Amino acid sequence: MAGLAIYGSLFASAFLAATVLPVSSEMVLLGLLAAGRGDPALLFMVATIGNTLGSVVNWVLGRGIDTLQSRRWFPVTPAQYEQAGRTFRRYGVWTLLFAWLPVVGDAFTIFAGAARVRLGLFVVLVALGKAARYAAVIAGSLWAMS
Repeated sequence: MAGLAIYGSLFASAFLAATVLPVSSEMVLLGLLAAGRGDPALLFMVATIGNTLGSVVNWVLGRGIDTLQSRRWFPVTPAQYEQAGRTFRRYGVWTLLFAWLPVVGDAFTIFAGAARVRLGLFVVLVALGKAARYAAVIAGSLWAMS
């Protein structure tokens, strides 16, 4: 049961970090690694899957951008959305490899939904970028602890 709580808390923090709430999944991951809780490979997979699925929520929000953007809870300001749109139009779907970046990453994923990027392509590119970020966090942590 304790193992489920470890991985469940990481999944929840990674999922929420990619959506509306300002949660730091990296801090949860680093805390678990520092405490020696959980298998690093499994922590990597759980964090990557949770964060990618959270970005899918943003993609869905992007599909309804016209009706949702004026809502107070909407995670991206109009200025952030416009900046993401300019970058997205310039570099295309490859910007999704940087969906892990603070602030603008959420805007990229929302813009991708509004731009009707195919969900399969979206998931692959977002997952690759987020996996690279979590791999770097884990590698750096394990190196620092050795």
